[in-house]
Amino acid sequence: VLQVFFQDVFAEPEGTHSIDGVWRTSYKTFVATKYWCYRIITAIFGIPTAILCGCYFACLSFDYIWCVMPCLRGYLIELQCLGKIWGLCIRTFCDPLFESFSKIFSGIRVQNV
Repeated sequence: VLQVFFQDVFAEPEGTHSIDGVWRTSYKTFVATKYWCYRIITAIFGIPTAILCGCYFACLSFDYIWCVMPCLRGYLIELQCLGKIWGLCIRTFCDPLFESFSKIFSGIRVQNV
């Protein structure tokens, strides 16, 4: 949330102060101008911006629901099939190899001297 205060914009340093009437009038002018400018800008641009953002997020939702998710689900289905084939290859070729290595190296003993 953006909050702009009069004192943040117009800060007089210590030792230099304008006339109190000028300061109060400037403050009231600043607050009223900020208030009405915001209202006028939102009246002019608020509805078109809301329409554009609504269309953008509707297109984004449509794309995600009808394009991205079906592609991801199809990809995951293909990966499951490839994962089963990969697992079968690992169990067929690598498991016997590593089992042989484990039997070969199981007799090695390490002793601290």
